[in-house]
Amino acid sequence: MTQTILITGGTGKFGRKFVEHFLTKKWRVLFTTTSQVRGDAFIEELGRPDGLVAIASDLTSPTAVNDVLLVLTKAGYGINHLVNNARSLDSLKTDALGQTSREDFMAEYLMDVVVPYELSMGLFNAQPDELKTITNIGSQYGVVAANPHLYEDYPKQSPIQYSVAKAALGHLTKELAVRMAGKGVRVNCVAYGGVEGRVNDAFKARYAALTPSARMLVEDEVVGPLDFLVAQSSSAVTGQTLVADGGWSIW
Repeated sequence: MTQTILITGGTGKFGRKFVEHFLTKKWRVLFTTTSQVRGDAFIEELGRPDGLVAIASDLTSPTAVNDVLLVLTKAGYGINHLVNNARSLDSLKTDALGQTSREDFMAEYLMDVVVPYELSMGLFNAQPDELKTITNIGSQYGVVAANPHLYEDYPKQSPIQYSVAKAALGHLTKELAVRMAGKGVRVNCVAYGGVEGRVNDAFKARYAALTPSARMLVEDEVVGPLDFLVAQSSSAVTGQTLVADGGWSIW
């Protein structure tokens, strides 16, 4: 039977890799994006493959989950796998002291914790017999605190709201795993390390000096952990945070 996966933030750095990967498995792939134009452009870029659907949604809207569920219901889509991957850089701001405002702290928590909770519960309530796995996309900074030696201007370059929200996402994973176990739904999290692409060579060199693998991750490495967690062969794994950080958090 063809599997259907819903990936939030499908046009982002990780999301694009996730979408492309599950298309190669011949799955039906639905993804959310804040811009229908951007979503359609991504579909066009991939050659308009069958089974690829973009859903435009501002997931921070109070009605977003109901709106997404309505789209799924009207189209007759049963979601087997949910990947909570949506991100927003807008709330990752700090002031001159490297501190964050209440508004940005709450906005980051909303996107990283509340939205995954609402969408997970919305799908679980609407499609408990279809849903099989939920995977939350976390960070090494949800496992350990940021290392000041990585940054030229710490803590301005390491917004505290990001790491605290990712830590909460890890615990949300455990709570949901317990609450959904009765229906056979597995809930896990992947804590990724830093990925190349948005940093300069000096940052990459500092990062390499701080991790056993002596390098940042590359984009092609983000798919493997997710693929493992959604597979039937990992049916014994639930409530866990799989750390894919090149060893960053082990020393």
